[in-house]
Amino acid sequence: MKLLFWISAAWLLYVFVGYPIVLWTIGCFRRSRYTSHRDFTLPVSVLISARNEEKDIAWKIKETLEWDYPAGELEVLVASDASEDRTDEIVASISDPRLRLVRNSQRAGKSNSLNRLAALARGQVFFFTDANSHIPPDCLRKMVRHFADSRVGCVTGCEREEDANRSGMAAGGGSYLGYESLINSLESALGSVLICDGSVFCICRELFTPLQPDLANDLELPVRIGSHGYAILYEPGAYSTEKNTSSAQEEFRRRRRICGQGILAAWRLRNQIRGLRAWQFVSRKLLRWFGLVPLALALFASAMLARQMLFGVLLILQLVFYGAAIAGSYLVTRTSFQSRLVALPFYFMLVNLGAITGFVDACRGRRFSVWEIPSLSRGRAAQ
Repeated sequence: MKLLFWISAAWLLYVFVGYPIVLWTIGCFRRSRYTSHRDFTLPVSVLISARNEEKDIAWKIKETLEWDYPAGELEVLVASDASEDRTDEIVASISDPRLRLVRNSQRAGKSNSLNRLAALARGQVFFFTDANSHIPPDCLRKMVRHFADSRVGCVTGCEREEDANRSGMAAGGGSYLGYESLINSLESALGSVLICDGSVFCICRELFTPLQPDLANDLELPVRIGSHGYAILYEPGAYSTEKNTSSAQEEFRRRRRICGQGILAAWRLRNQIRGLRAWQFVSRKLLRWFGLVPLALALFASAMLARQMLFGVLLILQLVFYGAAIAGSYLVTRTSFQSRLVALPFYFMLVNLGAITGFVDACRGRRFSVWEIPSLSRGRAAQ
């Protein structure tokens, strides 16, 4: 039982603390250096897949066309995935030669929509973003400058919570995004960011390959690009902000889908995940997705060993943590209570439950080619 507990504890400690430390250590001896030029630009195609985005699509297109980037080197392509609201009408009403609308007569899903846009795009760089993501005007310049080095194939930014102080769910999500940003920085020092942020990343056009309909483009594309030896970098000055959802159900479904798509991608793309990136994938994704396993084993082992003082104390600490998560499940979802003391344990458990459910979905053959957007993360006024 003692061995079981310490193996479980080591698993969790490695995933959340050990992996960043190992990345930092490797970076001290093997830091990759890539050149960038502040004024370097390339023709860019912004690809947006939209499904019933009438609440956000107008300001999204407007701010994109107003980015601090040469107007003649920027185009915006929007694929309406059989939208049933006013999305098509709103896009069509915007008069700008750099904007193009494509409509799917039947729902095809995000990846199929992006494939269609990529075939029509003229830019040398593809910029992927979401219809409800606010992106600062200088973001694109900060990212494209890295492509001055021909070894760079992909650059990603990060997501930041728009209203991280307004709800307990946002407090948990904001902490999670901050941790992911740290990991991205450490991986970028090696030229090997494992995954991209789907709301703000770009790739060289020639490295785009048709996306599989039931995989996430922000995982599939960096896996394929990394397998060809190109660097994948993180630009901390490039970020997106979105209105967060206050719904635990919506966040659970999102985490469930992300893990389901990730497990499927790990299997289908297994031959392209090699070397350093294979270790990264196991450490950052696979072990984390199965985090509920060591959590359960550690609780069971400490309960069996509770008569020993050390394990009795450890059991109490675990029960306090799970008690805070249970309290958070009520306070965060039904009240305006914002304390991180309960928000973080609740969000941590929600993410882990969503991940293990997504794994079960993948094993049972459930696929996420299409899905409903989280309605509570839509409808923010343009800044």
